Amino acid sequence: MKHLLAAISLGLATAAYAESPVAIPFDGSFDDAAFAVESAIVGQGLVIDYVSHVGEMLARTGADVGSDKMLFKEADIFIFCSALVSREVMEADPMNLAHCPYGIFVAEDADGVVIGYRRYPEGEMQKVQNLLAKIVAEAVEE
Repeated sequence: MKHLLAAISLGLATAAYAESPVAIPFDGSFDDAAFAVESAIVGQGLVIDYVSHVGEMLARTGADVGSDKMLFKEADIFIFCSALVSREVMEADPMNLAHCPYGIFVAEDADGVVIGYRRYPEGEMQKVQNLLAKIVAEAVEE
């Protein structure tokens, strides 16, 4: 029962901050934006665990799910974690585990290239959001 209540609480907390992600326009190509994000993440002393090629997957599977709509020309998500920030937020609340790993996306659609990240709930998770904001600001400025 305790775990069920925790799951319900987490679900309600998730709904409470389910806002649009932060998306900052990038003045350059998708490849330049991806390189800038990668460099900014590594520049923070972090390791990229995985790059999810969401744009390729959507393009490849569109017909399989009955859609011919192009969502992105390209879209990748850089997945990583911060030992320092993760420890801080999880020591405050071990259930902040649900928010790890963190991701920064680079996407190109008909409107251009953007770099962004999801918003996190108020409280300790703002440390993660601040880290992501710093990385994205650095990438956009390059």
